[in-house]
Amino acid sequence: MAFSARLVLADPDGRILDHPSLRMAGRSGTDAVPVPPEDLLRIPEGSKLFTMPGSFPVAWNPRQKAFRSVARVQVGGRRFPCTTVAAFLPPGYTRTLLPAAAYAAPQPPLPLWSYTAVGWDGEAFVAAAIRTDPMDHSSAGHYDDRELLPRMRARLKGHGDNPILAQLARCATEYHCLAAKNLFLGRWEAPLPVANRCNSACVGCLSWQPSTACASSHERIRYTPTAEQVVDVALPFLSTVPEAIVSFGQGCEGEPLLVADVIAEAVRRIRASTDRGTINCNTNGSLPRRVQQIAAAGLDSIRVSLNSALGPTYTSYYLPRSYRWEDVRASIRLAKASGLYTTLNYLVFPGVTDREEELEAFLTLIRDTRADMIQMRNLSIDPELYLRTVPPARGKCVGIRTVLRTVRREFPDIEIGYFNRPKELFGARLCETLVF
Repeated sequence: MAFSARLVLADPDGRILDHPSLRMAGRSGTDAVPVPPEDLLRIPEGSKLFTMPGSFPVAWNPRQKAFRSVARVQVGGRRFPCTTVAAFLPPGYTRTLLPAAAYAAPQPPLPLWSYTAVGWDGEAFVAAAIRTDPMDHSSAGHYDDRELLPRMRARLKGHGDNPILAQLARCATEYHCLAAKNLFLGRWEAPLPVANRCNSACVGCLSWQPSTACASSHERIRYTPTAEQVVDVALPFLSTVPEAIVSFGQGCEGEPLLVADVIAEAVRRIRASTDRGTINCNTNGSLPRRVQQIAAAGLDSIRVSLNSALGPTYTSYYLPRSYRWEDVRASIRLAKASGLYTTLNYLVFPGVTDREEELEAFLTLIRDTRADMIQMRNLSIDPELYLRTVPPARGKCVGIRTVLRTVRREFPDIEIGYFNRPKELFGARLCETLVF
């Protein structure tokens, strides 16, 4: 086993330190594991480091040649209790291992971030992750609020009563949503939040959480816009922005298929005025007939989210109301049959996504639906909560990199990535520039 990176930990004041002799470990599901050297990358600009309160790190002890829990350490002449540190990586990077952490007692759920194993290579922080999309639209250098704010004020002038614009102004400034910022900056992909309710109760929902859980990351849009209000936002963007995408079903709303009538009417009106740009819908895929409805109106692409291709694992996380996993599969097939560029938004969690039984089911799903693209997106949730939520593993874990390599080998024509694609890139395989 190779342990090239040092353990990092936090002291009681939140200062992050590296340990002189203990080595970084990762976690796959419930198991502490070594981090393959090929999975260690220096964290990119825009990454964040977090502590995981109530936990202490698990490290590899080279002298004992064993994993050990580290509740207290001596570093720099001080002895103190320590806390686990995790990395949160920008979009475009898929984690391969969780932080190796242990708990003395059960803790309240952590905030909704994708916690990633992190260490120190002697010069920089490194994380257990793979770059899965060469597009750099989330790079910190693209976002300067000194440019954003005047453009946002100009776009809102005379349109302050449009609920979509009001929501996205809040998302851009209060939540620092990069997609919301893109609407006002006039580039790439812009959100079109339309749904204020949902037909699932995802354990890790970013926009709604029960009072007994951790706080949601943000509030969803409060009421449904009209088709005219959707067009007011989408048409200027699509008409002027190169390779523009507008997307229903971003994180600040519920399930867009519940307002399929509004979406279909808006799409028809947009397409009556312009054929420019890509109209996309991100959805849980719960209502196949409504997928057909919005596809017939002129939708270009669809992205269906799932945490698993196994019914029991999917259901335990999504907690669907009035639909079943089989409906999701049917929606994916119908989307493809309707001519939509069809993407599976695969919510990745090391120790679950890479289980043998999960990989087999996922390959079967791709083969059955003939999806065009897989987005390997990190699932943002407290690791302990998620592992308590889903059924236990039956087989061994093969590793996230093996999942990627297997998908590429079995389906050489499929795109693998992280970001939605404009229609100008449908069929392109940008992932070919990356080595998995």
